[in-house]
Amino acid sequence: MYVIVDIQGQQFKAEAGKRLYVHRLAADQGAAVEFDKVLLVDNDGTVKVGAPVVEGAKVVCEVLSHLKGERIIVFKKKRRKGYRKRNGHRQCFTEVLIKEIVA
Repeated sequence: MYVIVDIQGQQFKAEAGKRLYVHRLAADQGAAVEFDKVLLVDNDGTVKVGAPVVEGAKVVCEVLSHLKGERIIVFKKKRRKGYRKRNGHRQCFTEVLIKEIVA
């Protein structure tokens, strides 16, 4: 069984026991978090599609840790003009463990 869930504007495929890296959540480490924007439920071939969400379906998760992603270097250059800009970025993520899917 898996679901497609909307978490902070991004869609993720969630299965029980899997780990997801989502944008930083305002929850403490070890806290339980519920997401109720379930867009699709696939229960062994039986598919329910929401309009826009499936009623009564939710995903229960546990926050494992808060971490940062890989460093991204943004480099801009215009040739023959002496223009160079270098900028770095590290995205903040939250690692969540899918405990159960209620559908």
